Amino acid sequence: MIICFPDNTVLCNFASVSRLDILEDVLSGRGRWTEAVAYETGRSARYLPALDPPDMARWLGEPVEVDDTDAVERIRQGVFFGSPSDPLKHLGESQTLHVISTQVEFKGATWISDDKASLDLAELRGIPTMRTKDVMAVACVGFLVSKQEGFALLRQMAAKGRNLRLPANADELMR
Repeated sequence: MIICFPDNTVLCNFASVSRLDILEDVLSGRGRWTEAVAYETGRSARYLPALDPPDMARWLGEPVEVDDTDAVERIRQGVFFGSPSDPLKHLGESQTLHVISTQVEFKGATWISDDKASLDLAELRGIPTMRTKDVMAVACVGFLVSKQEGFALLRQMAAKGRNLRLPANADELMR
């Protein structure tokens, strides 16, 4: 079973169109999150009420604890240029990439994000990646939504100011 770690941006994308159920169904019991992503999600819930951390813990599990804060800080500051004056910026990405890279039970896990820098780092480290549009394509293949509905939902996310890569049309979503 391949574990998948969605970041807060992906969670917010699906919450913005009230379709977290799609992400939950695609993950199908394989979703996990770190402490920082859970915390970010709690903060985002103020603006996107669909993000209910206790309910989400039901399908993402308890947040994965991270003990090596020094290693996480090296990633956060060294790779993502996070500032000591803003200690939460890029913390979720840094924790998740550290966990996937170092914890045996998460080796081979997939990082789901729309953050280009974190996707680039994951790919450099050999970590499989997906974007919101890839999750939607999987939902289409699994008949959770039609490709037209999936494409329309992605467009709605973008119209709500969400940052994600959009396919040109419904057919391109499936490529």
